[in-house]
Amino acid sequence: MDTHKRIFWFNNILSLAFLLMFLVSPKSSNGFNVPAGNEQVELTVEEVDSHLPYSSASQGIYQVNDMEEDAWEMVGKKGIQFVVNDQPFYVNGFNTYWLMVFAADQSTRGKVTEVFQQASSVGLTVCRTWAFNDGQWRALQKSPGVYDEDVFKALDFVVSEARKYKIRLILSLANNWDAYGGKAQYVKWGKASGLNLTSDDDFFSHPTLRSYYKAHVKTVLNRVNTLTNITYKDDPTIFAWELMNEPRCTTDPSGDKLQSWIQEMAVYIKSMDAKHLVEIGLEGFYGPSAPERAKFNPNTYATQVGTDFIRNHQGLGVDFASVHIYADSWISQTISDAHIEFTKSWIEAHIEDAEKYLDMPVIFAEFGVSSKDPGYNSSFRDTMFSTVYKTLLNSTKKGGSGAGSLLWQLFPDGTDYMDDGYAIVLSKSPSTSNLISLHSTRIAIFNSMCSWKCKWGCKKKNALETFLFHDEL
Repeated sequence: MDTHKRIFWFNNILSLAFLLMFLVSPKSSNGFNVPAGNEQVELTVEEVDSHLPYSSASQGIYQVNDMEEDAWEMVGKKGIQFVVNDQPFYVNGFNTYWLMVFAADQSTRGKVTEVFQQASSVGLTVCRTWAFNDGQWRALQKSPGVYDEDVFKALDFVVSEARKYKIRLILSLANNWDAYGGKAQYVKWGKASGLNLTSDDDFFSHPTLRSYYKAHVKTVLNRVNTLTNITYKDDPTIFAWELMNEPRCTTDPSGDKLQSWIQEMAVYIKSMDAKHLVEIGLEGFYGPSAPERAKFNPNTYATQVGTDFIRNHQGLGVDFASVHIYADSWISQTISDAHIEFTKSWIEAHIEDAEKYLDMPVIFAEFGVSSKDPGYNSSFRDTMFSTVYKTLLNSTKKGGSGAGSLLWQLFPDGTDYMDDGYAIVLSKSPSTSNLISLHSTRIAIFNSMCSWKCKWGCKKKNALETFLFHDEL
């Protein structure tokens, strides 16, 4: 180990030692008021941040030169938890869907680096982004099996840059919606080749369209990164493959058509890449297989879109569950306390299902609130984020299935014109940024301190864990 790496690891250990010292002493040498015993611990993000190996003033702890290369291993699964090097890996992450398209233009490529720098500065460790752009402007796949090499090199850059900041990627392989092509583009390609197609949902059932999708999957998985020379299917930077962003098949409310597609595609990916995890990309709606769970759906329409949370995730080759949270889209656009109540019950219900029926981790892969909603204010967004984080921490402290969350969505400065209302620019959102950073801190310390040899159900006795799991975010 060279001197630079020794210093890095010494600083990490020293940071944790300082934090422990502050937490177990009634009053620290820096003047922090830290109660002993069972009293609640209240530390600000700034206080904790100053004694941790990353801070908002840094470019993040996860740069590749700062860590042992052998620590950058594949994310795996052990029971209902993610693991890296046999250590638990709870996730605090984000979405930035447009990274590949921005990387394809030299004038905007720097924004990709900025996103990863800023995400790393608040401890975010996983990014979900698109590995598709079908038949559109700056298309990756211009027509079935025909790719733009410059755009593929842009995706190479995204993967390479994520690795520099030790941020792992969930790469989504297609879209249910029309943006970036989606299943509608596959249907257009099919019609252009002479197929008799009547619905965009034929994407899920027609053999030719299935073959188009599988060919795309094969191309992406076997891509050799031109910057790192690592094949995608061998790269630990990739956390997981996502079959599709928010698949729905409204023409078949029974769910059989979508279930068949999920089963075929998950097994197909595993046949080429047994190393990486696979997830579907679902929103989490309950369907016909679990009528008793339908009460948790945000509305009655949710049972009719052809998805079925429990059944879909029981398919062979699916490693973990995905859920999205959009109370302002599903319940009412106007901000209300009902959004908070729904969010909490929605998370708790899916964690229970993941433990009771699925025996797998669950990630809440999109959540947020739009600044365009009537009655919106930043305080409500902070309350929403706190609700998500606190509910997940209740699972984390028990070693439960609540494996993490990915906020929608993180933007760097100067990209406001892309904002759909949900964008978070850290420099303009200090209170939300503090919440994100504090949650990252708790997750990072938990991941670093626990091992699979410890008893998950053990009684938490020390002040550090009081800090980790204290309800007040």
